[in-house]
Amino acid sequence: MKESTDRYQQWIVGIILTVAGILVALPFIWMVFSSFKPESEISSLVPTLFPKQFTLENFQNLFENMNFGLYLKNTIIIVLCSFVGLFLNAMAGYAFAKYQFKGKDKLFYLILATMMIPGQVTMIPVYLILNKMHLTNTMAGIVLPGLVGAFSIFLFRQFMTTIPDELLEAARLDGASELRLFMQVVLPISRPILAVQGILTFIAGWNSFLWPLIIANDENLYTLSVGLSLLKGQYGGNYALQMAGSTFMVVPIVIIFIIFQKHIIDGYTISGMK
Repeated sequence: MKESTDRYQQWIVGIILTVAGILVALPFIWMVFSSFKPESEISSLVPTLFPKQFTLENFQNLFENMNFGLYLKNTIIIVLCSFVGLFLNAMAGYAFAKYQFKGKDKLFYLILATMMIPGQVTMIPVYLILNKMHLTNTMAGIVLPGLVGAFSIFLFRQFMTTIPDELLEAARLDGASELRLFMQVVLPISRPILAVQGILTFIAGWNSFLWPLIIANDENLYTLSVGLSLLKGQYGGNYALQMAGSTFMVVPIVIIFIIFQKHIIDGYTISGMK
């Protein structure tokens, strides 16, 4: 009797969660399908979920009339440079985890303290520094402030403290240099946290909006997020074009997250165990 009651409750909960999931996903699904509709179909009095007349004209307009190809190139450059920063964060995390040097703990606590400062507070000082270095309105000025991050260093440090010291010492006795030790021993062991940070780095680079908008006044340096904002301002009445731009921005992130969501959960779990 109890088993049947528990199974009944599980079915009830499953149905409720399924309905709630569909309701949450419905606007996103409608946005994706609407990006393949002509403007006349979106503006019709009777809305439709699936496109009656399938068209790629909206995406074609994005790249031909809205410079989305240039915005995509800039965004990819930012993402690739962010992965260089990911390597630097891994090196810093390894240093804090396995090396002993003067002021190590104080420096690490100082880095952690920066996590409590909102990014908006440091934007003005960073902008003034880059302006003194003549890096405003340049791709370098967009990329440099985001190369390293306290949260990423913290996650790498937490994970790398679990690597046995005996393994590192054995590699050193075999004649491995510190760089080779890091590249061929530490990084392969750190694949779970590298996967997590790689996904988060991609999402942050792909969605970069506020800093590129502040540091650059040249449209040739704008990212996809800034281009989407311009799209809403210039073509506010063209909902089909806006749906296409939003779909182009969101779908890659959703696909990446669906594929690697297990790594994200596992990575946070492993990092929090220490």
